[in-house]
Amino acid sequence: MGSDNEHTKMRSLVKRSIESVSWNIIVSIIQIVVGFVRSLLLARYLEVETFGIYTFAHSLIILSAIIPNFGLGGAFLHRSEETEAEEEAAATHFTLKTIFSIIWIVLLGTGAFIFAEGQNRLALLVLTGTQGGVLLCQTPNLILTRRVIHRRLALLQSINVTLSAFIAVLLAWQGVELWALLSTDIITLIVTVFFLYIWRPVWRPRMMWAPEAIQYYLRYGSRNVAAQILLRALDRVDDLWTGAVLGDTAMGYYSRAYAFATYPRMVLAQSINKVATGTYAEVAEKRKRLSQAFFRTNALLVRSGFYLAGILALIAPELIRILLGTKWLPMLNAFRLMLIFTMLDPIKVTVANLFLAVGKPEEIVRARGVQLIVMVVGLLVMGPRWGIEGVALAVDMMLVVGIAILLYQARKYVNFSIWALFMAPGIGVGAGMVLARAAILLPGILGSPWRTGFVKTGVFTVFYGGILLLLERRQLQKMFDFLKRRILSQNEQGEE
Repeated sequence: MGSDNEHTKMRSLVKRSIESVSWNIIVSIIQIVVGFVRSLLLARYLEVETFGIYTFAHSLIILSAIIPNFGLGGAFLHRSEETEAEEEAAATHFTLKTIFSIIWIVLLGTGAFIFAEGQNRLALLVLTGTQGGVLLCQTPNLILTRRVIHRRLALLQSINVTLSAFIAVLLAWQGVELWALLSTDIITLIVTVFFLYIWRPVWRPRMMWAPEAIQYYLRYGSRNVAAQILLRALDRVDDLWTGAVLGDTAMGYYSRAYAFATYPRMVLAQSINKVATGTYAEVAEKRKRLSQAFFRTNALLVRSGFYLAGILALIAPELIRILLGTKWLPMLNAFRLMLIFTMLDPIKVTVANLFLAVGKPEEIVRARGVQLIVMVVGLLVMGPRWGIEGVALAVDMMLVVGIAILLYQARKYVNFSIWALFMAPGIGVGAGMVLARAAILLPGILGSPWRTGFVKTGVFTVFYGGILLLLERRQLQKMFDFLKRRILSQNEQGEE
């Protein structure tokens, strides 16, 4: 009887997991498409300075939110004796979350009144209030995640991204500036509260003070808070430094350069890394198979990332003129520099997944610590001299150093060749960009951004693809076969 119950539970878990993955894929597509269209329209309607004010305030909110989060979510999801009873664990989590959130709101709100003024103060106060409300909705969100029931969360996210985009674009079209961006956070709070607490409530808030459970939450969170601080700092320090030192206009240009340069990364890396994460965990104890999976995953990321970055670097002037408008041309150089992110950042994620699979997360923390030092030094040295281009260089330098450290550390667990990983796509990008630039000098090409963009894209694609086929046709076939087998095997597991 016990065996039958376990088998039933396992089949239920597999079914819920497949359903959750399906919903998450749908939501990811909606978020990417709607988010991209929203970003384009808002960039055309709003002033550059508005993005600078909002992004600076938003980055400060996200970075400081480590205080109310404190790793409590991970502690709740981690199955232990203290969290075995879901209702009591949820009540304890909500109690600590409320206390920490109130402290955070008071500190940040007081700081906004003392140190900020005008539009910057408004943005900080509104974002503090909306983010504080969302933080208090984390407990029911985690309950659904823990139960592996993502349908409601997917519906929440889909409606949120669609409705907030509609409201923001409508306000921007009517000439509203800062409130158009702030409205997205207000809509997020309203939709989140409605779906988690009002419409068929997932969980009814209550508090509980259980000393042993509270000690567990604080102990678990304290072990992870350093990694969280480093990760958030790497993501947000460049924004904070740019806004504080270079001003709102520079922050506006930099924020859009970063956002549009990293969109291809969202499309490219998410799907591949989801496959890689499960693969690494499955073959973690078999070095040869783990090495093959590691190399083929990263080789595919490098080749596709270099291709997208090369095209975007070539057609960046045409894209900015056609999609965003000429007022955004000052961000051109920063945008091109940030494309190094498009090429390399997905590798950072998959190497981090390798360390998690082999049970060595401390390797990631060490690399992030060095990265943060490199970026801070780069900002101080290059930022004042070269503006947002210097900031982009500092971020690129941080990323390159971090990946070099991670790849060096990865050699303890997998075998791979740096030369084989980067040589062919490097040659392809260099040759493709030179020949594409030369092609637009032919008679009749210049004069239309649509025509020059099309010619650059076509020439680069032909020569980049041709060089890869010439140098490593068999390797490319192995990479695509590997990815196809992993996707098919995951589907078969879901059907069992």
